[in-house]
Amino acid sequence: MPPALRTVFDAGMRELAADPYGHDSTPVKDDADRREATVSGVVVRYYVSNAILTVTVVRIIYI
Repeated sequence: MPPALRTVFDAGMRELAADPYGHDSTPVKDDADRREATVSGVVVRYYVSNAILTVTVVRIIYI
């Protein structure tokens, strides 16, 4: 990932981490805690665990 895009992507990921159910994310397979969002043109699939305040990214698709 080019450095300029990485900078914008990292900023977008910080916003997503602050509000993992927002940022125009959508649930995956009707599971509200499995989410997918597009951050700076990059598709990110992640899991939210409110019990321990953790967001785990399980897949990033960058082409």
